[in-house]
Amino acid sequence: MRSFLLAHTTALLLLLGSFAPAYAQVPANPTPAATDTLRKFENPNGVSSPVAKPWYRGKLVKATIIPALMIGYGISTINGNGIYSSYDARRDIQKQFPNFHTRVDDALIFAPYLELGAVALAGVESRNDRINTLLIIGKAEAFMLVSVFALKSVTNVTRPDGSDNQSFPSGHTAQAFLAASIVHAEFRDKSQWYGVGAYGIATSVAALRMLNNKHWQSDVVAGAGFGILSAHLAYLSHRNRWGRKPRLLEGTSFSPMYYQGATGLTFTWRPQ
Repeated sequence: MRSFLLAHTTALLLLLGSFAPAYAQVPANPTPAATDTLRKFENPNGVSSPVAKPWYRGKLVKATIIPALMIGYGISTINGNGIYSSYDARRDIQKQFPNFHTRVDDALIFAPYLELGAVALAGVESRNDRINTLLIIGKAEAFMLVSVFALKSVTNVTRPDGSDNQSFPSGHTAQAFLAASIVHAEFRDKSQWYGVGAYGIATSVAALRMLNNKHWQSDVVAGAGFGILSAHLAYLSHRNRWGRKPRLLEGTSFSPMYYQGATGLTFTWRPQ
């Protein structure tokens, strides 16, 4: 009887062992699964991939859209063209101010720069330091002068008073709006009123150029566009700030050296 129970018990254990799940046979020290390193840099820490902005929301479009519209409107109203042409505007101005004449516009073109200097001397912190502001002004003036005088020589539009064929676009207006744009860009984070004052001066210059019978409506609108565009292009192209240490020189150091009666200078460079 005892042998019969032992035999049945043994058979039952063998039967249960044959139906045991595979995971029951786990080794004592399992080897960890290999880590997948093929995609470890695709999305580190679960940070979402940056979404590319559409082209119309880029810095270049934002900087050029308004001056481009002004230049386009100026071109479309040259002479008798457009809904309210330059001829229409001159007729209305001459009717209201037939004998107007002043030289104030010749001096006002640089008035926004005087505002820029006065505000800076008053201790208001500008967007850029003085050296970089001067560099931006220099580049903006170069852009404006080249574009304005190149167009004057190409278009050959006669001035309203018939003095010459250098009417389109207005250089006075371009200069005034360039300076106003610099003031606005440098101090808009402090107060918008600095820019409002500068643009008010520039608008006065444009109006005086038409009242003096020196420019058409198309000239001053396009000139304002070229002035603003020149300032915006100067800021967009000003990437390397004057006074920064170039990356190639970062981690460099110099120190005097004295060795066995000889003096010299040691140079150390640690790549960044």
